[in-house]
Amino acid sequence: MATITSAGIGSGLDVNSIITQLMAVEQQPLTRLQTAGTVIDTKISAFGTIKSQLSALSDVARRLADKTSWDAKAASSSNSAAVTASVSDSSKASPTSFSIEVQQLAKAQSVASAALPTGTSTGTGTLTLQFGRWDAGSFAADGESTPLAITIAPGEDSIAGVAAKINAANAGVVATVVTDTTGQRLLLRSKGTGEASGFRVQATDDDGVNTDDAGLSRLAFDPESGAFGMAGASQAAATQYGQNAKATLNGIAITSESNTLSDTVPGLSLTVAQVTTAPVEVGVQVDKTAITKLANDFVTAYNATNSLLNDATKYDPENKQAALLQGDQTTVSLQNALRRLMGTSSTGGAYSMLSQVGIGVSAAGDGSIALDSSKFSAALNKPADLQALFSADTGDASTSGFGRKLKSLMDGLVGTGGALDSKTTSLTTQRKNNQKDQDNFSQRLTDIESRLRKQYTALDTQMAQFNALSSYVTQQVAQWNKSSS
Repeated sequence: MATITSAGIGSGLDVNSIITQLMAVEQQPLTRLQTAGTVIDTKISAFGTIKSQLSALSDVARRLADKTSWDAKAASSSNSAAVTASVSDSSKASPTSFSIEVQQLAKAQSVASAALPTGTSTGTGTLTLQFGRWDAGSFAADGESTPLAITIAPGEDSIAGVAAKINAANAGVVATVVTDTTGQRLLLRSKGTGEASGFRVQATDDDGVNTDDAGLSRLAFDPESGAFGMAGASQAAATQYGQNAKATLNGIAITSESNTLSDTVPGLSLTVAQVTTAPVEVGVQVDKTAITKLANDFVTAYNATNSLLNDATKYDPENKQAALLQGDQTTVSLQNALRRLMGTSSTGGAYSMLSQVGIGVSAAGDGSIALDSSKFSAALNKPADLQALFSADTGDASTSGFGRKLKSLMDGLVGTGGALDSKTTSLTTQRKNNQKDQDNFSQRLTDIESRLRKQYTALDTQMAQFNALSSYVTQQVAQWNKSSS
């Protein structure tokens, strides 16, 4: 009996070709499922892009709805080298102008020791630091400051060692070692400025004398106790007592422990850097540049969103090709909602429509908007009314400021559980079901191909048997014919 070793050998049929063609027909529903899955994946990606763009528009909407965005102020100075001005709180700052003259800058206390040859011992003992105020050589200790004792032991009795111990104590002064041709000096400087940042240094010298220029007392600074150490006459030129900044604002005397006057004018921070010889004019105005930028940011973000939605829903009549989201209810509803919003009105000021301040539909005819700089510049002259148009809270969503309306719309779209989240969730579910259908159909195709191969193998075997029998009969007939002859 014939044995089949390859499909088609027994029958002469091209079995592999037949099965391949049959499976191509069976494969068609799976191909349609795969195409549908790819479309769903593309839509999920498209909605991700839309959500990202809407998030950018949502950020602008939040700023439009914020009253402080429309309170933007800018400060100017006629001599910024001497006095700089900046707005620290726009809600407190008001348009104003004034002149300021600076008579004195705030300074930290600083003192220096006489030079000691490098490697010379400073002596041992205790240095006691205390903060307070100096007035004509008299020291008034700060009642809230606790004296700090710093022990200088053998092995620490060098200028560098003393500086290290002082800095490690974090006592409110900074110690620095200065080296020159005469040796090393100890410099002490208070971390803060102003009269209240003054300090004194008293010594308890292990040599038994605390008020001379020998041993550790050389590093004391205590003019009240005598002219020795860092308070000696030779060090007077290196001594700077803490002092307050002094200025006059429109003739009114003001003082400050620092060179930054943060509470002098509400919402304004002034920093003095030079003593002046003439008044410095400082002004505070509505920051028209910042507010115009906000309006332009909105136009840009809106147009980017509009363009994205147009591209996603357009139809190409020449190629008779619809864009991915043409007819998609979520996308079309979003597009319509944004366009309707542009035409809504608000209450609370002289302006009720965006078009009144120069923001309106552009001439491009594609739903984009444009900013009329002349109209908007005129509206900037009524900052309170402009603010109301965008950020007024009437308690009624239909009449509140445009920024609040836009923010509310964006929150409903891109917020957790919003329309875009719901759409993406729905598409994700569709994709999972599609993949499940693909997997089930793929298994079905595997089963069909297996069945076909079994059937054709059986047919091939049967045909081989028939062919063998036919050959045998033919041979026998031929033998009979020879015998008869």
